[in-house]
Amino acid sequence: MSVKEVSKKDIYDLLKKITELVGPSGYEDDVRGVVKDFLSMSADNVYIDSMGNVIAVKKGSRGSGRIMLAGHMDEIGFFVSHIDDKGFIRILPIGGVFERALIFQRLLIKTREGKIFRGVIGLKPPHLAKPEEARQVPELRELFVDIGARSRDEVLKMGIKIGDVVVYDRDLVLLNEDRVTGKAIDDRVGVVTMIKAFELIEKNQADVYAVATVQEEVGLKGARTAAFSISPNAALALDVTIASDIPGVGEHEWYTQLGKGPAIKIADGRGATGLIANKEIVDKLIQVAQQLSIPYQIEVAAGGTTDASAIQLNREGVPAGVVSIPARYIHSPVEMIDLNDVANAIKLTKGFCELSDIEWLSRLKGYTIK
Repeated sequence: MSVKEVSKKDIYDLLKKITELVGPSGYEDDVRGVVKDFLSMSADNVYIDSMGNVIAVKKGSRGSGRIMLAGHMDEIGFFVSHIDDKGFIRILPIGGVFERALIFQRLLIKTREGKIFRGVIGLKPPHLAKPEEARQVPELRELFVDIGARSRDEVLKMGIKIGDVVVYDRDLVLLNEDRVTGKAIDDRVGVVTMIKAFELIEKNQADVYAVATVQEEVGLKGARTAAFSISPNAALALDVTIASDIPGVGEHEWYTQLGKGPAIKIADGRGATGLIANKEIVDKLIQVAQQLSIPYQIEVAAGGTTDASAIQLNREGVPAGVVSIPARYIHSPVEMIDLNDVANAIKLTKGFCELSDIEWLSRLKGYTIK
């Protein structure tokens, strides 16, 4: 398969469809339905587990070996935590929200009945701020959500209640023929990569499990339970990573660059909270990339982690690695990626699944797969 066989238009269209849905951690319902429909087109079996993970299986030609692919459906967001008498709403974070990205952003509020309302994050006007206030990043407790309501009663009549979920309000848009920006690219682009690779896989010896996981942003929870039930012989997380090739960042801190290919992760996080990728998985990914002439980068990240960290620690241990898609401005409403990196990540994931034979998986896991 050449990169040209993976259409950037198809990638963009699917990414747009699922990034614009509301799906913070624990509330991935809308995303789950779309993902299940797409995976069903090329799977031998698709089911949803008790955590809400979508699990699709493509049977291999030999034995019972299992490769798990994981991309998380959830995005960062907020809960409605308070509604005051004048109709202003306070919110609390779901996942890793950065306060410096919040000021004057538009939001979507989804009620438990499924209604969608828009609002904006407000702050004291700059003309009224003290000089020291104007120089500081306001804390979340200083911010409020304005939905244009005049009173608490009006908000309640709209159907908005404490506990409803909130996400950024941004469309996915093309900046040029290669680069796009929008919300929830972390990690709906990993889900798109998984769906497209799963669709294209043809010559897999092992069974391939494509898992769209839930609640990654709040503790890698869906991946943990899915890996326990699947008990894979090898696993790949498909997620974004930091593309820090921007002004103000020294080249020695450029973990990855946009448009230079997907990254093969060596390590991420700090200490017990991160991943040191399985060396054999890393070597296999590099071998596949070189064999198929796929551009790639090597990634050692100082922070953050992926579903692979939870998968790795399941049962007796799972050899795990990560294929990362470089992204600028992660955990903001304007995350940015290069569609060429996604196309190459699809090709690399497909190649890994097809070129991981049963003998290699047996050696990797330490016992014979029949």
